[in-house]
Amino acid sequence: MAERIAITRTVSIDPSEIEETFVRGTGAGGQNVNKVASAVQLRFDLANSPNISDAMKRRVGTLAGSRLTKDGVIVIVANNHRDQPMNRADALERLVELLKAGAYVPKPRIATRPTLASQKRRLDAKTTRSGVKQGRGRPRVDD
Repeated sequence: MAERIAITRTVSIDPSEIEETFVRGTGAGGQNVNKVASAVQLRFDLANSPNISDAMKRRVGTLAGSRLTKDGVIVIVANNHRDQPMNRADALERLVELLKAGAYVPKPRIATRPTLASQKRRLDAKTTRSGVKQGRGRPRVDD
């Protein structure tokens, strides 16, 4: 049995959940690019993964963007390298980074009020600016 892929200390995925398909890649490779299927198309069924919590699935789904299909499957295509093993490692690494980013729970923002001194500074600056702009108008003729 293959070793589980660690995402965080508490979350790991089974390699059997990952499906790899090899296709002909574009880019560097010379004549080989037309003959050898060195690009990797990695698929991970996020929606049906038993090891990932629902909250994490939502965060990962948002981060995945267009890489997430309507069925909840993450598709990662790797064709940066000339050889298949390097593309496989690259695709797996990108999947793990995506899952790690989704495992991070953002800290909720706590609303704060501006201090009295900062409010006073802001209003004073507005008054000063207003005076500068009024000074640019046509001069008034006082009777």
